[in-house]
Amino acid sequence: MKRPLCIDLCCGLGGWADGFLSEGYDVVGFDIERRRYPGQLVLQDVKTLEGWQFRDAACIVASPPCQEYSYRSMPWKRVRTLPPPSNELFDACFRIQREAIEAGERYIPMVVENVRGAQDWVGRARWHYGSYYLWGDVPALMPYGRGVKGFARRFEDTPWVRFGSRSPQRKRKSAEVSRIPFDLAEYVAQIYKPE
Repeated sequence: MKRPLCIDLCCGLGGWADGFLSEGYDVVGFDIERRRYPGQLVLQDVKTLEGWQFRDAACIVASPPCQEYSYRSMPWKRVRTLPPPSNELFDACFRIQREAIEAGERYIPMVVENVRGAQDWVGRARWHYGSYYLWGDVPALMPYGRGVKGFARRFEDTPWVRFGSRSPQRKRKSAEVSRIPFDLAEYVAQIYKPE
C-alpha cells in the first residue's frame, strides 16, 4: 500500500517531519539551508515551487521564518519605524496549496505555523499550541499546548546567549528552540492521514 505524502515547506530541522514520519507518511521537506532533516530534503526556495508538483500530497505543512514578525512585535521605538515584514513566504505557501488542489482535483489540507507576532501582518491565527500559532486547515479539535513553563524549560541548558546575534551557533540554537513539538506534529498527521 502506498504511503501518504506530506510536503513540509520551510522545513527547518524537521519538527513537522518527525510527527508525520511516525504516522507512516513519506515526507519531503523544502528549505534554502541544508540541515539535519529526518525526511527527504530538497534545497529550493519555496517561492520558486509550483503547486501542481504536490497534487498527490495528503497534507502540506509549513513554518515560514518568524524572525521579522518576532522583531516587529518587540516594544522598542526603532521597531515602529521599520517597513512591514514581507509576507512572501506565507503567500507562497497558500499559493502552492491552491495550485496543488487544482492539479489534484481534490482538497489538500495545509497547516502553517508561526509566532504570535505574525497575526498583525497575516491575520488572526486559528489556534495556538503554546507559542506555536497555526493558520490554514487547523483541525477543529486541537490538544492544548505547553504553557510558558514548558516553553521556558526548553531554554534550560541552552547557553546560546553567549554567542553573537549573527553567529552560526546562535542561529542553530534558535532553530532548535523553534522546532515544532512532536506531539503537535503527530496529532496533525493523525488527523489528516488518509484511511
